[in-house]
Amino acid sequence: MTWQEELSIKLGRLVSIMEKHDLDAIYLKRQDNFAWLTCGGINYVGLGEMGNCGLLVTRGGELYAVTNKIEEARMRDEEKLEEMGFAIHAQTWYENAFEGETINRLVPSGKVGRDHGAANNVANDVKLARFSLTEAEIERYKEGGYLTAKAIEETISSVRPGDTEYETIGRLVGIIRSHGMDVVSAMCAADERIYNYRHPVPTGKAIRSRVQLGGNMRYKGLIICCTRLLNFVPVTPELRAQYMANVEIDCTLMLASKPGNTFVSALEAGRAAYEARGYGEEFKKHHQGGPIGYAGRDYRVDFSTPGVIAENQAFCWNPSITGTKSEDTVISTSSGIIPVSRPIIAPKITVEIGGHTFVRPDIWECC
Repeated sequence: MTWQEELSIKLGRLVSIMEKHDLDAIYLKRQDNFAWLTCGGINYVGLGEMGNCGLLVTRGGELYAVTNKIEEARMRDEEKLEEMGFAIHAQTWYENAFEGETINRLVPSGKVGRDHGAANNVANDVKLARFSLTEAEIERYKEGGYLTAKAIEETISSVRPGDTEYETIGRLVGIIRSHGMDVVSAMCAADERIYNYRHPVPTGKAIRSRVQLGGNMRYKGLIICCTRLLNFVPVTPELRAQYMANVEIDCTLMLASKPGNTFVSALEAGRAAYEARGYGEEFKKHHQGGPIGYAGRDYRVDFSTPGVIAENQAFCWNPSITGTKSEDTVISTSSGIIPVSRPIIAPKITVEIGGHTFVRPDIWECC
């Protein structure tokens, strides 16, 4: 699939949103939506919600970019906006009214949907339009998944007792950035912190017996999430059994994430898997994750989450039992699960759930 074909599909989805809401144009400025529409582009200087260049798409097919003189050259030269068909309108950095005035001039009716602000906000519609990944996005996702899993596994396998969580995260960030990727979040837990905290923000704590490493990495706009575990002491039979149960719960959630199923039905399958393995109370201790893509989680699925799963929709479920966690990114299709992140150099285990075979990472033992 060419970028022209990918862009055409996405423009068609935006036109459908305009028709639904009787709009003449849509203006996208969020970092995630800019990346989505430009097939992996970057409109930011630092990670956050909003970018420094907005994209205006009209119902008639005109394409515009609105930015400032600081960003104009890079938007043209490196993000290739003009090549993609966007006419660039830029102002000096202190012309605060320019953006609004330009949009009003280009769309005199004022019927403009936006992915931010209170007026004509269509952010949720655009999020829904991102759910079904194109063929090109799937290929980019698999590339990013390989790089992410390999970076996390290379990092955790390099850890030695006495290394700190900070040092471990520093190595991971170095590898990720060397691939031109962003670290959206990175978490590391040593020893008792694995048991004490579901979101272990790294500290200066020295690692002794166990370490958990994971996070969200962004590759060409798409976010990949995965976690790995390593032991410097033998894995006990009790920990082994718990980890296997945790992985089976994760695989159950993946298998239940079929196009056409509701998000809630997948969550219910996960809760039943916790209960069937004797860990029903653990389900209550942390959210289970959900759909992923251009955001770390499009939804943290709960029992009120509306809607159904789309064809080619990405998921990262993150079931945890105190002391263990199972987490990788996959794409749900009508013909099965496509792994995005998967064990590359980590030890592997095979899990059979519902007639489907999953290859999952094992706890690394460096004894």
